[in-house]
Amino acid sequence: MSMLTRRGLLGAMPALALAAPALAQGFPTRPIRILVTIGAGSAADILTRALADDLGRRLGQNVVTENRPGAGGNIAGEVVRRAEPDGHTLLMATVSTHGINPALYARMPFDPVADFAPITLVASSPNVLVVHPSSPITSVAELIAAARAKPGELTYSSGGSGTSQHLGGAVLEQMTGVKLTHVPFRSAPESVNAVLAGTTSMTFASVPVALSQVRGGALRAIGLSSATPMASWPEVKPLAELGLPGFDVSAWFGLVAPAGTPAPVISRLHDATREALQVPAIRERLAGQGMQILNADPADFATFIKSEITRWGPIVRASGATAG
Repeated sequence: MSMLTRRGLLGAMPALALAAPALAQGFPTRPIRILVTIGAGSAADILTRALADDLGRRLGQNVVTENRPGAGGNIAGEVVRRAEPDGHTLLMATVSTHGINPALYARMPFDPVADFAPITLVASSPNVLVVHPSSPITSVAELIAAARAKPGELTYSSGGSGTSQHLGGAVLEQMTGVKLTHVPFRSAPESVNAVLAGTTSMTFASVPVALSQVRGGALRAIGLSSATPMASWPEVKPLAELGLPGFDVSAWFGLVAPAGTPAPVISRLHDATREALQVPAIRERLAGQGMQILNADPADFATFIKSEITRWGPIVRASGATAG
């Protein structure tokens, strides 16, 4: 590098330092898109829409929820990876895109660590194992017995390959030695509809999607996929307490931006999301849907993502589940 080039760069550094706060103050300059990896009515969709209006008021621009389901969230993830790193296109990342998929897919369209800038870990939500009320299966023990009697005949639907609903079934197979058949759909509501219609035997449905159906008698709950009970739904016990000790396959959701998004913009998005998650009406709505609000700062969220990739790799490989 020539002396002239070095001097030019050194001379530009103070200007760049001053430009960063100015960028944050001017952000956003147009509507913000949050891409959701699953279809409308899913837990991720419900969560994002619950936050969008409040975020829009705080940021002074409309915040639009855009559903881009498919490939376990990889389609939405690739769109955001390719977006301008200016904070106007975000991803509601999930346990699939930033935990499960790197081990599940032979080829990933993005690096979940290198290609994104974490903003905040927003919430987690368990799934609930449900069957049709006409099903003879009323317990974990009966499910395992039925699966062992007819290997591969029991089917379980999910909101797509790589989702926590998919891995719930895979982990169940791994822990019990039974053989189930996975039937992926494009969204969690479609997966639940398959059970309602009798097309599939069961599903690990997201609680926000299944809660009203179970309480209305349209579905029968067998158990929660979380390690601990839900305070708002104490009558449904975790599978870990029902004969599957250690079972814990919960969904989580967090906002990320394309890598290279300026730190002041990330900070403003984090602060606005943190403030929105403190609004009583939003907290009550999410709690009523079985979600636990988390809210981690960008550095902690980055560490969490790495730990999830490490955690899910051996589980996915041991299960034999593959996609793509």
